[in-house]
Amino acid sequence: MSAAINIQKCSRCKSDAVIFQAYSGQHLCGRHLHSSIRKKTSKELRNQLNLPKNAVKEDGSRYKILVAISGGKDSAVLLSMIVDIIGKRRDIEIIAGCVDEGIDGYRSPSLKCARDLAEDLDIKFETVSYEEMDYERMDEVVSRIPTIGSLHQEANGMMPCSFCGVFRRQSLNFLAEKVGADVMALGHNLDDMAQSVLMNLQKGEIDRTVRLAPHTKIPIQGLIPRIVPLRWIPEQEIHAQAIQANLPIYHGDCPHAPGAMRQQSRTIVADLESLTPGARHGLLHSLDQIRNLHLQAYPDSKQEVKKCSKCGEITSKEICQSCVMKKWLTETA
Repeated sequence: MSAAINIQKCSRCKSDAVIFQAYSGQHLCGRHLHSSIRKKTSKELRNQLNLPKNAVKEDGSRYKILVAISGGKDSAVLLSMIVDIIGKRRDIEIIAGCVDEGIDGYRSPSLKCARDLAEDLDIKFETVSYEEMDYERMDEVVSRIPTIGSLHQEANGMMPCSFCGVFRRQSLNFLAEKVGADVMALGHNLDDMAQSVLMNLQKGEIDRTVRLAPHTKIPIQGLIPRIVPLRWIPEQEIHAQAIQANLPIYHGDCPHAPGAMRQQSRTIVADLESLTPGARHGLLHSLDQIRNLHLQAYPDSKQEVKKCSKCGEITSKEICQSCVMKKWLTETA
């Protein structure tokens, strides 16, 4: 006979637990996991949005929140939580936006999940493709990366995510401007944030660290502010919540992601968390401390940026990285 499986009980009730929070020492059932995530998300929305009781603007239009969704678990939980917490407010309009990068076998099914979720929640759904943005489909970009690297030293060793990240940001900016969004919500979880902090610090890029979302206290001129309401919630908990809530999510991984620097940081952060539960929280607290120290040192500072001389998008250089990459692609067509 097989041994009986010992299922832990929830630390807050007698129901079966679905997850264990090593950093808190608690086992949580589906109901209390949802409650925990909702409480943290609600707190971050209050901290990051600073909404008045009536957010209707002088022209009578509602305050618009563009929620960037991809069909994955993080953005699905993000959208469902935002709708649950503030979706009934008549002074706010929530819009879901998705970028089609052009990745065969990956984007089509995930785009369907994103659309289904928006429909289930009765949320307006907008999408834009790389072709509409005058980029190449990502599958085509990947096929040209070796040639681009041989022609340009700057591009030598670049991974697909370097191109896709630049094009995706520009595409989301386009969507935000198209719908007239006042703010954009991103589904970055605790693991994502900890990885970003680690990657920036190991390269000594303090300015880039300060620029990480949310942009509530230090706005970036010319850029629609980003908020990250899920930033204190571990990826594992978000995955469990998506399953418990039966949200339409795509479980596949991008075929072009392996080898990216973030994948290395993902492993490092996971190992740190395994050795010292709470390490991810510590990295994110470090970000907040660095940001606060920066504000104290430069209380009147604004993150000034230039405008690209070619396309007019914001950039830290004369020509934005998107236009540079477009040129590389044109050369190798």
